Amino acid sequence: MLTLDISQLRSFLPQDGLDAYEERLKQAATWISTHTGPGGDFTGWIHYPREYDKEEFARLQAASKKIQQQSQVLVVVGIGGSYLGARAVIELIQSPNYNLKQKDTPDVYFAGNGMSTDALLETIELIGDRDFSVNVISKSGTTTEPAVAFRIFKAMLEKKYGKEGAKDRIYVTTDKAKGALKGLADREGYQEFVVPDAIGGRFSVLTPVGILPIATAGVDVEALMAGAAQAMEELSTPGMDNPVWQYAAARQALYDQGKKIELLVGCEPCFRFFAEWWKQLYGESQGKEHKGLFPASVEFTADLHSMGQYIQEGERLMFETVVQFAPRGNITIPNDPENVDGLNFLSGKSLSFVAQQAMQGIILAHVSGGVPNIRIQMPQISAQSVGYLIYFFELACGLSGHLLQINPFNQPGVEAYKNNMYALLGKPGYEQLRAELEAKFH
Repeated sequence: MLTLDISQLRSFLPQDGLDAYEERLKQAATWISTHTGPGGDFTGWIHYPREYDKEEFARLQAASKKIQQQSQVLVVVGIGGSYLGARAVIELIQSPNYNLKQKDTPDVYFAGNGMSTDALLETIELIGDRDFSVNVISKSGTTTEPAVAFRIFKAMLEKKYGKEGAKDRIYVTTDKAKGALKGLADREGYQEFVVPDAIGGRFSVLTPVGILPIATAGVDVEALMAGAAQAMEELSTPGMDNPVWQYAAARQALYDQGKKIELLVGCEPCFRFFAEWWKQLYGESQGKEHKGLFPASVEFTADLHSMGQYIQEGERLMFETVVQFAPRGNITIPNDPENVDGLNFLSGKSLSFVAQQAMQGIILAHVSGGVPNIRIQMPQISAQSVGYLIYFFELACGLSGHLLQINPFNQPGVEAYKNNMYALLGKPGYEQLRAELEAKFH
């Protein structure tokens, strides 16, 4: 289903190319598949497309149908891996304009992923008087941004429907046994789904974390899981012919040659939030011990009119990974008798053909300008192809992390800002840190 083209890397890599990484990749693949090695306790995603809880999956599908019948809006409350994956899949498959389209499924709004007063007020205004439900996603229930947002929407539900009515519209995705949100859900009788212990947030899009909102938006989640299962089987074969091994090796080889930035290039506007999901996946997994490629993203051809100059002639710090999907339809460029724009040489050609030639020209220009290029080609956007691509990038991320000789499955640096924020907000237990911070900045 996925074709990886690394032909444009030859002039940038040493003579032994990618084969020098084969033994290290073999070790990394073994660690991940056997749940050993650094971070092995958080590699439950590796066989998840085959081993996921089918009974819970059926409950998720039933809950999504209930939301569709009962509500015109679903508010998804979560941050980081608790929302990026679901939004990425919905926008990629259903459109970034999903909420504006005529459809028989609810609008889906995402909240609790920041602290903007204006954004939250706008979401409340967009809901208006319509019936709505809430899916709150948090392992602990104490992360500030989603916890505050959930307080607000829970109060709105209880005011609109009463406490009993609100209970029927709140869906909680959280830890199976502990945490503040788990305790609240048990006490209040909310319907609950489990964040798997062995899967970190940024790898959780195919778990209940992502499946409930994705299914509510009308995506075929069985096909999504089937695509991931297909990738799991096809990408499990060891060796340098495996495209996921090639991609991981290419990233490391370019890093070893001094590249510091990976630009994920999308060719469709609907790919934007998939790139945001990818940036968290790679940034949080590999940005450790002063190592790792910086994950960034652009959209071509649009961003050539803003970032193209830098990519072509700026610092030679980057390489590109281009993801292309086959188009789902066709547009033929018409003839203009007056040929005002001078483009009649394109008359009768399909827009997709023009886009393909433009991309080929871009790649050749960037490669000649010193920017290596990796190309990933996919069939048309569908639930199955997206499930496949998700699994490909997750596996490549784990392999790449081990090539860097770091633990790709923890995120120790995330806690620093949280501790400072808690101290400055006056959270009990952070008094000493608050005093230290105030002394530093005043």
